[in-house]
Amino acid sequence: MGTSIEQLEQWMQADTEDEHVEFKEAKNNLHSGDLPEYCCALANEGGGKLILGVTNKKPRQVVGSRAYREPHLVTKREELYSELGIRVETQIIRHPDGPVIVFNIPPHHLGLPIRYKGTYWMRSGEQLVPMSDDMLKRIYAEATPDFSAQVCAEATFADLAPEAIEEFRKRWMQKSGNKRLAALEPERLLADAELVVDGGVTIAALVLFGARQALGRHLAQAEVIFEYRSRQGAIRYQDRKAYREAFFTYYDDLWNTINLRNEVHQYQEGLFRRDIWAFNGVVIREAILNAVSHRDYRRGDSTMVLQTPDALHVISDGGLPEGITVENILNKRSWRNRLIAESFEKCGLVERSGQGMDLMFEQSIIEAKLPPDFTGTDAHKVSVTLSANVENPVFLRFLEQVNREQAEHLILADLLVLDRVRRHQSIPDNLRGNLRRLRERGIVEARGRARGTTYLLSEKYYAFVGQSGTYTRELGLDRETCKELLLSHIQRHADDGTRLSELVQVLPDKTYEHVRWLIYGLRDEGLTHSTGRGRGARWFPGPSPK
Repeated sequence: MGTSIEQLEQWMQADTEDEHVEFKEAKNNLHSGDLPEYCCALANEGGGKLILGVTNKKPRQVVGSRAYREPHLVTKREELYSELGIRVETQIIRHPDGPVIVFNIPPHHLGLPIRYKGTYWMRSGEQLVPMSDDMLKRIYAEATPDFSAQVCAEATFADLAPEAIEEFRKRWMQKSGNKRLAALEPERLLADAELVVDGGVTIAALVLFGARQALGRHLAQAEVIFEYRSRQGAIRYQDRKAYREAFFTYYDDLWNTINLRNEVHQYQEGLFRRDIWAFNGVVIREAILNAVSHRDYRRGDSTMVLQTPDALHVISDGGLPEGITVENILNKRSWRNRLIAESFEKCGLVERSGQGMDLMFEQSIIEAKLPPDFTGTDAHKVSVTLSANVENPVFLRFLEQVNREQAEHLILADLLVLDRVRRHQSIPDNLRGNLRRLRERGIVEARGRARGTTYLLSEKYYAFVGQSGTYTRELGLDRETCKELLLSHIQRHADDGTRLSELVQVLPDKTYEHVRWLIYGLRDEGLTHSTGRGRGARWFPGPSPK
């Protein structure tokens, strides 16, 4: 699906160019070597977008690019494939201020960095430079077999804690129903689970069963450190535990430690009272399991679990697994430590289908909390923040009512749409189908047309929760009233003209796109005209002079 102007505006408003987006003016052309070099660098950094026709300094502006016309893009795609070995997709966005050309660059193949004319390129600030040795090593290491399945040559079976092995046996029997597991010797049990190979102890076995002293000698970074602070940003902690021991001996204790300060939010509903825990056990356990099974054990930092009354932060070393981004984390699956993930599956702790992340988002949204927040995640670490605060308890009641009344229950993608609508956020392209179905089912309503369309929860929702007045406020002014307000402002400033940025201030509850759509409607009716181009254009009353 093509990129929308709304999505382009969001990229332009980002604080800085990130590792996945690069803006270039390129009004008329781009140096012949720059395009393949930038595509090479972005592919080596995990893929991204090169956007031509937009200034790269904030506030960014669309200036339009005629570096490549539509027929030439097909030839350029073929040239890039021949030069780099990757298929780059292209698109032209017909922006009112000029055409914008988007190159969608896929990530490099697993373990194979890309080079152009003998050089592996990467970006350093605004410059392209040869790739550093560390980055090259990291890419080459992607093709290494599952690190958790490798045998630790110095470790022996005596380094494993018997009580952890027995906990694993119990959970495996409960999940599988296989009573034969009870009679197996510990060595045979772990051999059947491929955690011990020809008598050698794997990294996964050390993580799951390693005794404290053994982990200190062989895999100290497998420890998980818990800290509690009474407020966000406090330097001193009120509680701290370091779990440098077998996962199966500390897993329940870590949750119990978190649960000691787990408060209940109570909400009155008529004669009935509803209790919602600040920290949902399912969500917290999934976050910890993800950190243990996906962190990079070749790196030396401990996994951190940081709790405050308002949130829980889980920070693990190594960045997201290959091919996973914050944007596709719900749609794409990857296991950095497959053997650990398979062991968790045997015990019923996780689903190999990757449903853990789905559960984290689903449970957070239906409890009217913010979805998991991955702010702070980069190439070196994964940071996920889980909110403890219930933002809108009546939203949960509405979701339950919808599930009771509708023939089809809401799925995760539906919940993601409803959450974004509730918080007045834009809907990404991959959720547009769900948005359409929710509108057809009368759960979401639209206002405006075309690019000016915005969405809100239906009048049925506000009536259900007894807030019909709020619905009227959310619905806002009708189209004609909005146009009258804009025209009135333009007429009062007829001498100097009015910038579009000022008109946005007239209707603060409308998006930039919505206001532009309204002002273009006034122009089409002959009530206004503009001089200049882009964001510097000024609007005047009356039709354009002949």
